[in-house]
Amino acid sequence: MLIYNLALYEDRTFIRVNAENDPLFYFFDYDVRSAQINMQFQHFHPFYELCVLLGNKTTHFLEGKPYNLNTFDIMGIAPGVLHMTQYPEGDPCRRLIIQFSLPPKAAGLSNEYEQLLSVFHSGLPIFRFEPELRAKLYRRLNDIFLLAGKSDPMRNLSIHIKFVEFLTLLFLNQDKNQYADEAEMTPADKKIYAIASHIHAHFAEPLSLESLAVQFFISSCYLSHQFKAVTGFTITDYIQMTRVRNVQSMLLREDVPITEAALSCGFQSFSQFNRVFQKHIGMTPSQYRKLNRSHPAWLEE
Repeated sequence: MLIYNLALYEDRTFIRVNAENDPLFYFFDYDVRSAQINMQFQHFHPFYELCVLLGNKTTHFLEGKPYNLNTFDIMGIAPGVLHMTQYPEGDPCRRLIIQFSLPPKAAGLSNEYEQLLSVFHSGLPIFRFEPELRAKLYRRLNDIFLLAGKSDPMRNLSIHIKFVEFLTLLFLNQDKNQYADEAEMTPADKKIYAIASHIHAHFAEPLSLESLAVQFFISSCYLSHQFKAVTGFTITDYIQMTRVRNVQSMLLREDVPITEAALSCGFQSFSQFNRVFQKHIGMTPSQYRKLNRSHPAWLEE
């Protein structure tokens, strides 16, 4: 099905090349999402991700800060970055999620791959292009959609080539990005999300309700009430969850001792960390590392 005369789409279509822990990996997920299955807190992946919006406007959070996405916008998410999409009430929203990894030590191409992936690490990796350039990008995605249905011995290689073409177009035209941060918020909400972003940027440092209230020139009582009203979390739980998520990322991406990961993410003692981790994750840190390294269970958007 061709939607908006631009993008090929079929609900519940999945395209996979290799597994999540392989150096070269692709997973294309064509699906719909609605407000009924919105996530409660931000999550992360150990691979790169693209969110290609093919439906209603949504709000996407990156490290605690909200961004509005329109139809055809493309958001890039680097490994380990906390993110979450909030889908609006009403009709479900079509979207394409692309999760992938490129080999970091590809002979003769590692520098080029590093450059392609640099767009995911830019200050604002959300892309909105004029119609002609947008059509060029979507043609590559449409080619992949068609290739996936063929029984061709070169299927996986062809998908990889087309996706690298897509990334190359994105990289070469990043200066033509027309996206501007358009999140509509009240001044009060802006302050709360500024505090949330601050927590994500400084989670390894000492943080508390009182210190944040002083730093952002508001009363601790008002901050406590307003933060819970806007985010759905208390300040303490939000700080703890941000730290726990970053520990989770370290445990799966790096071979560091659990105690070292906990202390580097802002926990003051291992006993405190162990208690908080089990409270939010439902298992011990060692159980989590063992389970997810053996059988990855990444949260779907």
